[in-house]
Amino acid sequence: MIELRPFTELGRFRNGWLNAHYHFSFAEYHDPARMNVGALRVWNDDEIAPASGFDPHPHRDMEIITYIRAGTLTHQDNLGNTGHIEAGNVQVMHAGTGIVHAEYNSGTEPVRLFQIWVLPARRGVQPGWQAAEFPRRAEGGLAVLASGRAADAAAEPAPLPLYADAAVLAGTLAAGSGTVHAMDPKRRAYLVAASGQVTVNGTKLGPRDGAVITGESELCIEAEETAELVMVDVA
Repeated sequence: MIELRPFTELGRFRNGWLNAHYHFSFAEYHDPARMNVGALRVWNDDEIAPASGFDPHPHRDMEIITYIRAGTLTHQDNLGNTGHIEAGNVQVMHAGTGIVHAEYNSGTEPVRLFQIWVLPARRGVQPGWQAAEFPRRAEGGLAVLASGRAADAAAEPAPLPLYADAAVLAGTLAAGSGTVHAMDPKRRAYLVAASGQVTVNGTKLGPRDGAVITGESELCIEAEETAELVMVDVA
């Protein structure tokens, strides 16, 4: 089953520097029908204005994945990690027993990103941070960017690790092309068209639309125009 969640129907928040859209209940936006998909708890579509960002704040017992769509994000945390994450890069933060971090747009253009929170398989892990660059224009399917699934342990290139039975995948399809992605029908997924327009098992997704996927053994994805896709697969 494919449940479409149009971008125009997402939760919203806007202030002087942040323009956010929420695929799931978050902060002051609450919809009891949109709390989570399995272990996937948060998917925020954020735009951060130049010379602004999230000041230091804490997290605990959560796997937090940031997928940069445009611009450069600067990460800092109380573990001593600092990184500049550009479009096409992914960072994973293990909140574990506790971490304090800040995320800033130090550039002159807006930063556009997806921030994704996944509930960990176990609590109290050692906190940490990692980032990696992946080929943004790799075509023909969905590549695994971060994963805690046993089946992805030998994947190349090696995905960033997650303390969760989940995987973050992404890929780009050229206009008029398609791909078939195998799914375990006992698992669930959430797919977002970061850009472009696609049809997934007959359901059309426009730019920044989301789709809840359940009970499917495969996804037949066809791109009506060049499209960048991001998906989270969870138990």
